[in-house]
Amino acid sequence: MAVYSRHPVSAPPAAPARETTGHLLLRAWCVFVIAASMAGTSWLMAFGPAVAGVVVVATGLVSTVLWVSLRPRVQWRRLPWFALAYVAWAVMSMLWSAWLGATELTLLLLVSTTVQAMFVGAVLTWREILRAVAAALKWMLALSILFELWVALIWRGDILPGFVRPDADYAGHPITLWSRDNLFNSGRLQGIFGNANPLAYIALLAIIVFIVRIASGAPRRFLLGLWTALAVFLFWRAASATALLCAIAVAVVLVTILLMRTARRPGERTRFYVMYLVVAGLGGAVVWLARDTVFDLLGRSSDLTGRQRIWDAVGERIAERPLIGWGYSTPWVPSDPAFDGWIVDHGVSVMQAHNMWLDVALQLGFIGVALIALALLAFVWRSWFFAVDRPRWDLVADRPYTALTLVPSLVATILLVQGLAESAPLLNWGWFLIILFAFKIKQAPLVGRGPAEQRLDAEQGDRLPEQPEVLRGT
Repeated sequence: MAVYSRHPVSAPPAAPARETTGHLLLRAWCVFVIAASMAGTSWLMAFGPAVAGVVVVATGLVSTVLWVSLRPRVQWRRLPWFALAYVAWAVMSMLWSAWLGATELTLLLLVSTTVQAMFVGAVLTWREILRAVAAALKWMLALSILFELWVALIWRGDILPGFVRPDADYAGHPITLWSRDNLFNSGRLQGIFGNANPLAYIALLAIIVFIVRIASGAPRRFLLGLWTALAVFLFWRAASATALLCAIAVAVVLVTILLMRTARRPGERTRFYVMYLVVAGLGGAVVWLARDTVFDLLGRSSDLTGRQRIWDAVGERIAERPLIGWGYSTPWVPSDPAFDGWIVDHGVSVMQAHNMWLDVALQLGFIGVALIALALLAFVWRSWFFAVDRPRWDLVADRPYTALTLVPSLVATILLVQGLAESAPLLNWGWFLIILFAFKIKQAPLVGRGPAEQRLDAEQGDRLPEQPEVLRGT
């Protein structure tokens, strides 16, 4: 009979480490926070501005209380200072804002989003962040397809915000509809967002995150494959030209990163950088010179469906206050007299400049443009080397790459391309992910190493060493 020795050669058997109930609840809260930022206009469409405001304030307060209570390890010297300087400049704009009420209202959203993004980065590890983002994206995709199914099978017809059925003589433009009941015809889907473009961007982000999760050896990869198929379907049915351009840019950046990972000598990357610049330059020149043909193929006009008129109007107002701008307001508050009826598109007051850089210049002047440019440059710079450099903290120089490190660079690509035709990177999930990844890269530049990554024994999800050869770059 086997007898337990008083002098064993190894530790006695023990149950594997388990996540505490408190930490599971904390991660569930982080999933809700991320999903709430991704939902964007969905709160307005379903419940109106009052409930949307309560959600912003309540989630911000709860996250702040949790941060103070939990006191996670944070290196306060290593914060995304350029992004925080942009936030501080936006707060200062209350001193000269031409639309103070709109500034105060939208600053609440900006500050809440910034604080909550840093909170999530402080309490979760890198792999937990990716899992939380994936879970939030599943909620967005599932709610969108279920909403479209409900509209098609039960509601049966167009639907206005607030679950209102339009009258038979409704004369409003289709842009005002929450859903156009297009699931079983050839029309564009809008999901819970009330707009096809946000649905397309969320679907593209989901495709990236799910594929990286699969490449990281996450459990239940077959289900992840089904979620990826749903994301591809919604991306296709949203039929967004700008989102398609984002997808092409993401593919180019991904190929470039994988090529960079094959470099084995210091000088090899120079060749890839030169090739990348040449391809990017030629591609940009071709798109610009043949823009009419390109956008005709995409089903859009060369000014991206009337955006030139908006850009001209915004440019005229920028010229009046070029240095400090007119005051922060992202998005534009249509009920404010300064924006109500200023630029009207299909009978609706426009809520953004449809260009991130013009929007910042209008609100915060060239100083604001410089600050947001520095914030994005720092984010892109760190996320790029986070993706292309091998993890190294000692003399071992051949550790395998981690697929997870691709995500910040690919997200940055989406936001930079999107920012040419939308102002969305400045609010909701766009700004949330900028702050989250910029904060986390500075706090934990190596996945699984350092004070901010100390809960690895509690993570049951991904098998890091076994990743596909193409994503490891070895």
